[in-house]
Amino acid sequence: MGSGSSSLPPPPSTLPLIIEEFFIVVYEDPLVKKELPKKFADYLDGKEPAKVYLRAADCGPRLWTVEVLFDGQGRMYLDKGWEKFAIAHGVDFGWFVHFKYEGDDVLTVKVFDGTMCRRYYYSRRRYR
Repeated sequence: MGSGSSSLPPPPSTLPLIIEEFFIVVYEDPLVKKELPKKFADYLDGKEPAKVYLRAADCGPRLWTVEVLFDGQGRMYLDKGWEKFAIAHGVDFGWFVHFKYEGDDVLTVKVFDGTMCRRYYYSRRRYR
């Protein structure tokens, strides 16, 4: 192979940890606070937001303000405001909710129902 330089990528253990996407499964009451993955909470260590802004993917620019609760044990929860988002998007038992961290405390959300198919939400309002 010639020059002796390797074109292989570095092993995963040497790459920086970036947690941008994760999901939760709704196992309990869909309207109560939801725990986010500990790795995501760890990723935010030192810059824990008091609130995040949820944006339903493909649903215009509307942002849902949701308060964040940290329990002191390294766990992070979506708290006040989650119920309104969940009701508006019909989140139910057994559904998957996919989050993508966009930075600036914004999470883009995709919801998958019990058939494992993505739910699409459209705003009645047209945005330009």
